[in-house]
Amino acid sequence: MKKDIHPNYREVIFFDTSSDYKFITRSTIETSETMEWEDGKTYPVYKVEVSSNSHPFYTGKKMILDTAGRVEKFNKRYAKKK
Repeated sequence: MKKDIHPNYREVIFFDTSSDYKFITRSTIETSETMEWEDGKTYPVYKVEVSSNSHPFYTGKKMILDTAGRVEKFNKRYAKKK
């Protein structure tokens, strides 16, 4: 294999800024910020706005849409004219 062509694959902390949730996983993402993890080691940190902890689909807090009103509006707009 060629040397110096592969990205640096290391453990990185992903920090969800909307819910203060942190998790550690391995990644090749480049970041200059670091943070100390619970084990006392310092890892690079990457800030994200949405994670599985704050996304409405995963948390069960998704919005319920008024589909009946939308269907009626569609039928009214595109109904066959006699």
